[in-house]
Amino acid sequence: MDVEVMVGVDPHKASNTVAVLSASEEVLAQRRFPNTHKGFAAMVKVVRRWPQHRWAVEGAHGLGHSVAQRLVAEGEVVVDVPAKLATRVRVYSEGHGRKTDPDDAVSVAKAALHSRRLRPVTADDERVALKLLVDRRHELIGSRTQSACRLHRLLRELIVGGAPRELTADKADELLADVHPTDPAGKMRRDLAFEHIADIRRLDRALDVIRVRIDAAIAASKTTLTRIYGIGTLNAAVILAEIGDVGRFPSRDHLASYAGTAPLAVSSGDVYRHRVNRSGNRRLNHAIHIAAVVQISHQTPGRRYYEAKLAEGKSAPEALRCVKRRITDAIWRQLGLDSAGQSDRDDAVWPRWPSSRGGHGRYHSPDTKRRNGQPARRPAIDHDRYAERPDETNVQRSYN
Repeated sequence: MDVEVMVGVDPHKASNTVAVLSASEEVLAQRRFPNTHKGFAAMVKVVRRWPQHRWAVEGAHGLGHSVAQRLVAEGEVVVDVPAKLATRVRVYSEGHGRKTDPDDAVSVAKAALHSRRLRPVTADDERVALKLLVDRRHELIGSRTQSACRLHRLLRELIVGGAPRELTADKADELLADVHPTDPAGKMRRDLAFEHIADIRRLDRALDVIRVRIDAAIAASKTTLTRIYGIGTLNAAVILAEIGDVGRFPSRDHLASYAGTAPLAVSSGDVYRHRVNRSGNRRLNHAIHIAAVVQISHQTPGRRYYEAKLAEGKSAPEALRCVKRRITDAIWRQLGLDSAGQSDRDDAVWPRWPSSRGGHGRYHSPDTKRRNGQPARRPAIDHDRYAERPDETNVQRSYN
């Protein structure tokens, strides 16, 4: 009973199935417990027959969040096993790869036994509260977009040519003031359009409230992410919510892989090449993309780095991806300094560029056009300055 064991948990809404495995992957016990207070107490009692044990919960930040948090509250050591990792273990295991709750629990335990960098589960804190706010804002934006699209559809049927793309609730109200249909269908369309306008106004008010709460949460967190040019309050909230504890990323390369800003190697034989990383956390990737676009749109070191990549022969999308990778490195370093309490001391070493847009003109890539239909001119590049490829240290100091 003193042997250390791994307890795999396959969570469901109504039940939790556990499998206790030894270090040699021998199944010592398997059992299904109802997802109730009594069932949870019975599950913990059974597992504590082995004093040295660890819990591995599949999807501890998803479907298994409830049982994982209850285990942490009981003082248990819990790690999060991603569903993809457990699936790989099940597919490549002996037999036919059957998918049942007991088999899934065994796969979760095996994945935890052989993985060294699984995310430990901790009690919910301010970062989780911030993520809930960010998720709520994302949901409200989706609902508002849906209402706006439905309003556009109705206005197209009521007004010749429809409404302009940049449509606000007040503008739609003005357009409908001159519309007086006489047929029953037209009257119903007009009534429904007013209902959508009311929905948009309600969602706008809710978004304003969420924005204030996010601003307060970012201020309370005392993060220095906003010192990176292009990362405002909302972007910082998304980054903090998606990354969580930066300590789970041993290096900046791990964070870049998680964010999808590191290219994927697709080499074969003597051919060495990379392709765009379409995987990773897409919401985090989008936040970094916004920061990169802001940097190259204004007179910043990030824009100079972008121009240097263009001078090397890279295309505009390739150069933008290079900027995104550098911003990811800056985020990893800045969060590490925040967690170590060293951000103030290192500000002189890595000066930050506050997101002030005054006096900076917008940059257009060569293949875009201005609103007046004339092609945009590419800013002049100092080729002498970038005649040689700058080393990584100089690049980091220049744009961070």
